[in-house]
Amino acid sequence: MENQILQTRKFILTNGVLLGLFSIALSVIFYVMNLHLEKSSLMGILSFLLTVIVIVMGISQFKKANGGFLNLGQAIKIGIGIALISGIIGIAYQLIFMNYIEPDYMDQIMNLQYEKMMEQNPNMTQEQIDMAMEMGKKFSSPWISVAFGIIGSLFFGLIISLISGLVMKKENNHA
Repeated sequence: MENQILQTRKFILTNGVLLGLFSIALSVIFYVMNLHLEKSSLMGILSFLLTVIVIVMGISQFKKANGGFLNLGQAIKIGIGIALISGIIGIAYQLIFMNYIEPDYMDQIMNLQYEKMMEQNPNMTQEQIDMAMEMGKKFSSPWISVAFGIIGSLFFGLIISLISGLVMKKENNHA
């Protein structure tokens, strides 16, 4: 049993770090292309596909190393573990990015939101605009971003690993 725990941990760490580094690379590419301020659907799709590929790959690697056997609990544990590790790495990068690489990033985002708000709702009063901007600032604080980042990462890790585990599971009836 202990050997299985160590084996699971190895797959979680390796693939979690891999996914975290891939996510950082994707963010850097978008930053260099000056697309980091836009909420691009391309970035979301690529990020999601990357997450699916690495989690499925990690679960598949574990199954192969485990003699072709995998139960649903193992799949979920591996998937959530990979998502957690990569989420922590991604959040660490975001904090470094927002505090050192692009310290006025949040101001730039708020300015873009202001412009879009004015475009979509030209009849808003200044009081309504101020309220909306203040609410936006509250939800864009570093700690809120960290919390949403971890929760989002774990949620998608759970869904992906649940589906993957249901598809790939093969119980060892002789153990």
